[in-house]
Amino acid sequence: MASDALNLTNVHAFYGDSHILHGVSFSLQPGGVLALLGRNGAGKTTCISTIIGFLKPRGGEIRLFGEPIEGLSPERISQLGIGLVPQGRRIFPSLTVRENLMVAQQRENTADKPWNVEGIYSLFPRLRERHAQFAGTLSGGELQMLAIGRALMGNPRVLLLDEPSEGLAPLIVHRSRRTKSPVCTRRCRSRGDPQYRALCVRRRCRGYSE
Repeated sequence: MASDALNLTNVHAFYGDSHILHGVSFSLQPGGVLALLGRNGAGKTTCISTIIGFLKPRGGEIRLFGEPIEGLSPERISQLGIGLVPQGRRIFPSLTVRENLMVAQQRENTADKPWNVEGIYSLFPRLRERHAQFAGTLSGGELQMLAIGRALMGNPRVLLLDEPSEGLAPLIVHRSRRTKSPVCTRRCRSRGDPQYRALCVRRRCRGYSE
């Protein structure tokens, strides 16, 4: 539906001859939070990879605010407004914390694009303390904060997170949930915008670890 932030309809995806996604369908409302739950190998990361364009679906539709995006390149999907915090973070280790954030900065900073370096530092004060430090020397939790911050710097309309709390101390997770952040709040409300952003989260299922 055009009113959905993200909509998947009967999506099929393969790795070679292996059929991984079998007719996946779900919708995410603007301002909503969606968690994909499942055992190890169930296809959660594959679903995220298919949405962002790393893996081309062989059937079905994927729509972002009513616009079809299946089959587009990851760069184009990113330009249309989907951000990603990947499992493993994929931070540039030879760049500083600030440089990693600046890589993803939008050219304009308007009311529709509220996230900037200062906004990220307010969300994660530890990154301000580490702003000149090379990312490759950060702890696991600090790397996860940086990965989330980098994704937010793109001011995405929909944010995909694979294992979003990986490496984060419970206190940091709890504090982040109390902010008006599209990362951790239950209603996924962003800074300065109570209705626009949406969040698609992959979470580890109880009893399983990847």
